Amino acid sequence: MPQTPSPDLHAVVREIAEEMRARPDRGEVATYIPELARVDASAFGLVVIDADGTIAAGGDADVAFSIQSISKVFTLTLALGMVGDRLWRRVGREPSGSPFNSIVQLERERGIPRNPFINAGAIAVTDVILSGHQPREALGEILRFMQFLAEDPTIAIDEAVAASELRTGFRNVALANYMKSFGVLDNPVDFTLGVYFHHCAISMTCRQLARAGRFLVHSGRTPSTGHSVVSAERARRINAVMLTCGHYDGSGEFAYRVGLPGKSGVGGGILAVAPGRASIAVWSPGLDASGNSHLGRIALEILTRRLGWSIFGV
Repeated sequence: MPQTPSPDLHAVVREIAEEMRARPDRGEVATYIPELARVDASAFGLVVIDADGTIAAGGDADVAFSIQSISKVFTLTLALGMVGDRLWRRVGREPSGSPFNSIVQLERERGIPRNPFINAGAIAVTDVILSGHQPREALGEILRFMQFLAEDPTIAIDEAVAASELRTGFRNVALANYMKSFGVLDNPVDFTLGVYFHHCAISMTCRQLARAGRFLVHSGRTPSTGHSVVSAERARRINAVMLTCGHYDGSGEFAYRVGLPGKSGVGGGILAVAPGRASIAVWSPGLDASGNSHLGRIALEILTRRLGWSIFGV
């Protein structure tokens, strides 16, 4: 039987970007971080880098945005490299089923965050990276890691966003102090939060973000150099946590509709991984009720359906 020809990746990405730019339902931009409230809700960018290194880009692919919680994928990777599976004594691996900044679950579970992608969990992971370092050193290590993965030394922290979070992050201060009271955090709360707010304020384009995620596509290796970032087993496990926990209390819906490991941020970005196939970054600032990019999720659902990339089959 003749095989159905594969869809042209460039055409699919271009078409999805055009469809998304025309949609009126865009969600609501995050307003609790004042700098993010100023972002243009009409923006949309999409980049796919496939296993062969082909880059397909559409829309605002080269406009930088605040990656926010997407940075938690990379801090988790760093922390696992530092302390290995001992990390899981401080933070769990289960979906939370609660909002990303909830304190109720933390109280019930004696200060141990449910997973490394909710705010409390990412603060605990940041504390691990900070141990034995000054805050500036720890932050520099995180930023250099991102630059290394993306092969782009221009990636930087948006200081205005970081300052905005420092001024308004009272819920995160409460989470950190609560964990400190249970001995989950080792370092001074102000130091840990300073590093946390700054790595969430890293600014990247879809193109840079998709490049940074390639090691999770290629069993822990950067494809351009063959450098091993993590073992194949660890890459699989990071992808598993992304699939089950990467979208807060919307993680089940994302897995159901998109079928890929992914991590969202309230800046409107999503990093998604099609293992062995592609690294994908999408950005649309308007969020749904769970704090995930509304059009970003829809775009990824369309993409995986048209290309047959869901990990659960066509």
